[in-house]
Amino acid sequence: MPSPRAASTLIAAENLASNTSLTDDGVGHHIAGMISSSRTRLTTRVPNDRWHRPRIRLAIEAARLMSPEDALDAGVDLGVILRSTVQDPLRTSLFDGVGPAIRTLTTSFSGLVTWYGQQEAHRVAVCDVLLRHSRIRSSPDDLELHEIQSTLVTSTGWWWAFDDVCVMSERPSALHTEPTPGGVHNERWLHHADRSAVEFIDGAAVHVLHGTIVPDWVVHDPTPERIARERNIEIRRSAIERIGWDTYVDMAGLTLIDQSADPGNDGCTLQLYTTPAAWRTNGKILLAVNGSRERDGHRRRYGLQVPGFVPTALDAAGWTYGIRGADYARLARRT
Repeated sequence: MPSPRAASTLIAAENLASNTSLTDDGVGHHIAGMISSSRTRLTTRVPNDRWHRPRIRLAIEAARLMSPEDALDAGVDLGVILRSTVQDPLRTSLFDGVGPAIRTLTTSFSGLVTWYGQQEAHRVAVCDVLLRHSRIRSSPDDLELHEIQSTLVTSTGWWWAFDDVCVMSERPSALHTEPTPGGVHNERWLHHADRSAVEFIDGAAVHVLHGTIVPDWVVHDPTPERIARERNIEIRRSAIERIGWDTYVDMAGLTLIDQSADPGNDGCTLQLYTTPAAWRTNGKILLAVNGSRERDGHRRRYGLQVPGFVPTALDAAGWTYGIRGADYARLARRT
C-alpha cells in the first residue's frame, strides 16, 4: 500500500481487524511472541532488568555524553554503551520521533499488532552490532529471524499480519528532520518550516514543527482566530511562534497588565498580558527573552502561560522558577 493511511483504510474496508488474527493464538500475536523471545535470547549480554539500578543509570547517563570509543576506554559495560549510543538515539529519532506522526494517519484497531518497519530499527540495531562483532552466539533459528527483521527494517514501512494475508505499506517518500536540542549521538526530530515533514507517495502527509505535530494551518496560514479556537496548548504555542509573539499580541488585541525590566537579562523587558477570552482560562501570558542565545546568535522572544493570580511581570517570572517575584528581582543572570 502507498501509505499507512491507505493500509489502514484497506484493513477497515476488508474487515480484517475482526478476524481470528486478533486472538491470542492468531498469527499476529504468534509472530510478536516469537520475535520477543528471540530478541531476549540474543541480548542476554545487554543489561535490561538491571537498568533500574542506580549504578547502571549513572553509567548510562555518563555514556550518553561520550563517544563509544571513550566509553569503552573508561570501562563502561558494552551493553550500557549500546543502549546509550545506538538503541536510545535510534528510538528517540525513529520510534518516538517519526512513529507518533505516522500514527496520526492511521486508524487504531483494538488488539491488532502493528509493526513499524524502519521505525523499529532500534530493536534490531543492538542485536546487529553484537552479531557482527561476534559478541553473542545465536541459534540458526534466531539468526534467521534476525535477518528477516533486518530486511523488514531496511525495506518496508508499517505492516500488519493476519491469518491469510499480510498488509504492508511503503516508507515515507520524504522525511524532514533537524537535530534535537542537546542531542549527543545525532538524535533528530521531525521538522519543516514550510511544508509537511512526513510525506507519502499517495499524498498522505503530516506537518511537524520542532518535533510538535501540528495541523497544516499552523504552517501555512496561522491566524489569531484559529489560534483562539485551538485547545491544544502545544499546537497553539507553535502557531503563535510562527506569527511571532509580539505580532500575535498586537493582532489578538491582548491587554498589557504590567511590565518590568528583566533583572536576569540586561536590556530585556518582561511583559504580562491577559489571555484571549476564547482560551477560556483565567491565566495570563508572560512575554520574556530567552537567557541563552539560539544557534544563530539571537535571543528568542517567547511567551509562557502563567496562573491568573500572579499580579506582576516579576511575580510571573518568579513563578516559572518556583520563587517569589521579590527573589527573582535579585537574580544576576538568567539562563
